[in-house]
Amino acid sequence: MSAVLSSSTPPIAAPSAPLRHPHLLLWAVCALALMSTAGVALPYPILAPIFVGGPVDGFTHFAGLRPELLMGLALAVNPAGILAGSLVVGPMSDRYGRRRVLGVTITATLVGYGLSAFALASRDYPLFVLSRFATGLTEGNVAVVRALLADWHPQLERTRSFAWLNASLYIGWLVGPLLGGLTLPWGEGVPFMVAAAVLVPCLLLLGLGLPDDRPAQAPEGGMLAAMRRQQSLGLVVQDPVLRHLALLQLAYTLGVNALYEFAPLWMFQQAGLDSRGIALVTAFQCAAMTAASVIAARIGSGPAPLHRAARFAVVASVGLLALSLAPSWAGLLLIPLLGIPLSFYNALMPAWMSERFAGHGQGRVMGLLTTTFCLSNTLIALIGGALGMLSARWIMLLGGTMCLLAAIGFIRFARRHS
Repeated sequence: MSAVLSSSTPPIAAPSAPLRHPHLLLWAVCALALMSTAGVALPYPILAPIFVGGPVDGFTHFAGLRPELLMGLALAVNPAGILAGSLVVGPMSDRYGRRRVLGVTITATLVGYGLSAFALASRDYPLFVLSRFATGLTEGNVAVVRALLADWHPQLERTRSFAWLNASLYIGWLVGPLLGGLTLPWGEGVPFMVAAAVLVPCLLLLGLGLPDDRPAQAPEGGMLAAMRRQQSLGLVVQDPVLRHLALLQLAYTLGVNALYEFAPLWMFQQAGLDSRGIALVTAFQCAAMTAASVIAARIGSGPAPLHRAARFAVVASVGLLALSLAPSWAGLLLIPLLGIPLSFYNALMPAWMSERFAGHGQGRVMGLLTTTFCLSNTLIALIGGALGMLSARWIMLLGGTMCLLAAIGFIRFARRHS
């Protein structure tokens, strides 16, 4: 999850006018991030019951395809949209201001949720997939929020502000699945309508809590030039060490996203949980990740962070492989516990990369993590949709194998490059 939260947006020049109430701005930004992330996370526990446990009709068996395949496609298009949208949202916020772009993206996301609800009510699968992709295009605006906080440094102390923002994002990942799982029994479109309603206060916060930050002069060059400067994939061509690391990260996040995307299907198939049960287990997982992140922040990176990250990758791989074989009761305990090594890894690896590859620019390096995560998310959603026709256990087996191969590669990489 947290890899998606990294920013790839270069900051606007620091505003010259002082903030009257800097902490009010920080709280407004954190509340906005929490509510936006809750909307992103809301569908995770509900798609398996909707597709695999839903009625046999033209929606769950569109074009004669199995519901697991259709669910995989619906899962894949959203991160694909985030990946595509991240190339546009950042340059737009540089050119037109953070607040204005946030207003546009949040409004568009609200409309996207409404379309998803309408597609479910009308049992229109193509419209549902299109609405999930369109929503993804505008859901990647957390990068703009991070850039906004960076713009107001030193009036807002950067490290502390980012710490509060990260906490808000994790809480959003906890609240979203609960909202989705608890409201699904009222109707399949209700969770998406709730997500849309949650975004209305975000728009109010934008108007009341965030100052107008339109740049006095637009950045040099056009939008295409800004997108070329911001994109991060060029780093894998420029730096062979970073290319090696990106491939390992891709393999690792394939395993991680196997858990994120298909743990609900595992819980539905193996434990017979409904949307409320899936939401509760997912909330416990997010709570474990939040607690582990707080501990990781207090401990700090410490010595040999790359070696330590590799060890946590090994633990995650063992957990995923165990999940592919575990009985239902053990799996329900294991899924939340897996959030602990994932959170420690997410704290250690970005910190090491930020220090090791600072010469490439922090935005581009962190953006590479975002790109890798979204790409692996899309790939595993498509692959997992096919494997899910057999059993979600096969998806966890694939995920654990990819994590283990990546962890072995990280250990070798650490010996060479630490």
